[in-house]
Amino acid sequence: MTNPIGEYIEMISARATDPEILKKAQDGGIVTAAYVYGLENGLLDGVIVADTAEGFKPVPKIARTREEVLSACGTKYSVCPNVSVVKNAVKEYALEKVGFVGTPCQIIAMKKMMQYPNAFRETVGNIGLIIGIYCMENFPYNGIKTLVEEYASVQMSDVLKTDIGKGKLFVYPKDGSEAVTVPIKETIPFEQKSCHVCMDYTAELADIATGSVGSPDGWSTVVIRNKRGKDFMDKMLAAGILETRPLDMESKGGYPLLEKLSDNKKAKNAKEIERRIEMGLPVPY
Repeated sequence: MTNPIGEYIEMISARATDPEILKKAQDGGIVTAAYVYGLENGLLDGVIVADTAEGFKPVPKIARTREEVLSACGTKYSVCPNVSVVKNAVKEYALEKVGFVGTPCQIIAMKKMMQYPNAFRETVGNIGLIIGIYCMENFPYNGIKTLVEEYASVQMSDVLKTDIGKGKLFVYPKDGSEAVTVPIKETIPFEQKSCHVCMDYTAELADIATGSVGSPDGWSTVVIRNKRGKDFMDKMLAAGILETRPLDMESKGGYPLLEKLSDNKKAKNAKEIERRIEMGLPVPY
């Protein structure tokens, strides 16, 4: 089946059943639940995640335990070079079934790597699951740092979690105080410029894609795209790792919103690509 969000087998709303995962993870905790389940049941022997270093700066990490996955919970709205440690996971950690999570552009890079593996020889066959995260745009670290510290008046070292939704950037302090918000329109100047030529909102090349759009608060919309993703998800469901509900296909806040955002990104960035071509600037396709 083909539509504005790419090919898929099935779409559902879901959330983790583990209270600890729900407490720490983003939205429905799908990525965290999948990785913990995969590691604990032999489907994966290592997973690549975006952890945080000092100052809430995202860094790639190879996690092999539940605790390591949980410590990296949550979305970091800044560039994290997860692809850079794929070879390390196989060559240095001797992992045979690696889980990878990333933004749509990173998923595209992974799929290209798997098609043309000269630089990643003896690595691509060790990728066990690819999970993509919905992404409209991202921020370089200094950009998100400016937004958090100067616009939200929270020090990066004091940030527990960030989120984007309902037209706002939410910054949650570690002290448990109420989230500080920044209107999305004020974040635009700080966006990663390469995001403006990306045509993929829903990680169309992943095995499983997930994000909050289209589902109620605390749930995630899960797009199961291929057999590998379907087999993995079926095992999770059979084990009771997730609870599900039918995806809302009718109301404006359900699937139609996911489709609308995907269409909007494609249309807006197609114009930017055309502009760059006219100016003789490089484009990605």
